[in-house]
Amino acid sequence: MNCPRLKNWFWERYNIDEIRDLVKQKSVPKHKYEIWYYTGGITLFLFIIQFITGMVLSFYYVPHFEHAHKSIIEIVTKLNMGWFFRSLHHWGAQIAIVMLFTHLWSTLLLKAYRKPREFVWVSGFILLGIAIFFGLSGYFLLWDERAFAAVRVATGGAGNLPVVGGFIKAFLRGDIDVTGDTLTRFYAFHVGILPLVTLCLMVLHILLVQYHGMSVPVSIKKEKLKETPFFPNFVYKDLIIWLVMLGIVVTLATLVPPEIGKKADPLAPAPENIKPEWYFLFLFQTLKLFPGEILGLNGETIAILLISAGILFFFLIPFFDRKSQREERSTLFTWIGLIYFLYFVLMTIIGFIS
Repeated sequence: MNCPRLKNWFWERYNIDEIRDLVKQKSVPKHKYEIWYYTGGITLFLFIIQFITGMVLSFYYVPHFEHAHKSIIEIVTKLNMGWFFRSLHHWGAQIAIVMLFTHLWSTLLLKAYRKPREFVWVSGFILLGIAIFFGLSGYFLLWDERAFAAVRVATGGAGNLPVVGGFIKAFLRGDIDVTGDTLTRFYAFHVGILPLVTLCLMVLHILLVQYHGMSVPVSIKKEKLKETPFFPNFVYKDLIIWLVMLGIVVTLATLVPPEIGKKADPLAPAPENIKPEWYFLFLFQTLKLFPGEILGLNGETIAILLISAGILFFFLIPFFDRKSQREERSTLFTWIGLIYFLYFVLMTIIGFIS
């Protein structure tokens, strides 16, 4: 079947004129803050890399506590290009979370969450939480000392939540303590549940963005606003940025492959000076600020409650920011966003150097 006949065969069954016309008509606002529009596309591209490399690694990984650590070593040392795919998966995850945080704070500071885009923010915020759980669950699959200790601390912290804490802790661990059952459970989350939920939320998030269009900052006067055609102008720029990001990830994967720690021993004490991944350091450092007991109450429980309240407030900012909903400048919530950002950066730096 030659190309013209194949084209005619396809077009008789699937008329894509409406989609083509929609793409041609779609435009993107052009202003001095438009660079932040590309952070969402970069995150999408990095998620695609994660799905591809994750599928490749899943063919050779053994999700059993006796063989998991050995299977990672064999992937890195014996499998052709295995070290590269494992390193690419690691650095893709790290940079994806960086870009998610960047996308989140740019959305906050530009007030892109304001009416009628509240659920764009909600879906994106949930995606960030899922990405962090992706990181934690994937990290644990190494079954090394550092990952084992980090998961024990993280699930133990969740267990300090009143009422639901015990259920969450038992649900995540699959047992009283972190065991081989926890590894099986985290593997199921990492390769089954989380990808499915992520895919559904990403489709919803993208559809909401397409439905509402790109948000324009309040400070930009709408009557002077120019538009850039989505195709080919915006798409080509997106592709160029994707190629640059691919180059960065490949370079890091090649030059700085991640280490593999010693195999975890559930009966051994946690190694000294153990620290979680960088995106958990601010939580880890915050918990260290609280004493063991405050007014007769468990200090860690109070810390977890305050952290949970802070995250919940951040999540609900679009519904609290009345000025932005009225298309007015909202300096208060800009400062709130900056305080959250500075606190995150400061606690992360202290966590690294302490």
